[in-house]
Amino acid sequence: NPLNVLFIVFHLIRISYILMFVCVCSHCRFDEIVKKSKVEYHAGGSSQNSVKIAQWMIQEPHKVATFFGCIGTDHFGEILKQKAAEAHVNAHYYEQSQEPTGTCAACITGDNRSLVANLAAANCYNKEKHLDVDRNWSLVEKARVYYIAGFFLTVSPESIFKVAKHASDNNKIFGLNISAPFISQFFKEPLMKVMPYVDIIFGNETEAATFAKEQGFETEDIAEIARRVQSLPKVNKNRQRIVVFTQGREDTVATVGDKVKMFPVLDIDQNDIVDTNGAGDAFVGGFLSELVQEKPLQECIRAGHYAANVIIRRVGCTFPEKPDFH
Repeated sequence: NPLNVLFIVFHLIRISYILMFVCVCSHCRFDEIVKKSKVEYHAGGSSQNSVKIAQWMIQEPHKVATFFGCIGTDHFGEILKQKAAEAHVNAHYYEQSQEPTGTCAACITGDNRSLVANLAAANCYNKEKHLDVDRNWSLVEKARVYYIAGFFLTVSPESIFKVAKHASDNNKIFGLNISAPFISQFFKEPLMKVMPYVDIIFGNETEAATFAKEQGFETEDIAEIARRVQSLPKVNKNRQRIVVFTQGREDTVATVGDKVKMFPVLDIDQNDIVDTNGAGDAFVGGFLSELVQEKPLQECIRAGHYAANVIIRRVGCTFPEKPDFH
């Protein structure tokens, strides 16, 4: 049963606070915010959002996904573990005491949002003390699908490379998200080192354009960029690279075999959009939920569109009790 196959996800971890008040200054302390405001706690970070969405889409069995990342040995770390458990995610955190658990306050007023982040422990993941430990690496070996956000290239590229090589050597699926334009600009070397091992690459139109510029593609056509990315050198010849670029309300661009196709997103009344932050994370989560069930690419994309459509109608990366996806 493919649902019994774990998939491993790495990312910078942070708890998101959804704070319903007008604004917050960057110098405010998180404990002051908690005392003075009504706070909702959510296990956050881009990839952890995607994991939660994937598990929500699958529903049962629970703990389909195993998540690796770094937290502090503190109160917020305990909350994060609790929230991950409530989402039925099999989280195995590297816990250290040098830095506190990463936090991000999301301040919402009307349609406007501002963020105050402190990555802290998110920057402290240690390959030797966590990934290389036998009990953790055994979880990696059991997995069949892997997903890592490009943000993690800023923390532990050696961890990414080890997992990517394992996936390639064993003909497993390795997915990577470009995550942000600055990754292509300032972390080009580790990004291109891991690229030959990438089976599925995700990004949005801005990230795709920046990647193309940094690689000297000399084109702004997103379909052509997808073709060029697909044709970049690849180690495992048994799997053709899949490129998926979302474009907000515009069609999603994806390589299907040797062709590039457009997949329309779901229609939505603009008045129903509450919060677009997390839409990309939700798309990946929906995509992964079908991928681990060995569904066709078209179904993976359809699930991604559905998940994103649900998330943008709500505050934060939250979702109803059960999905309505058929």
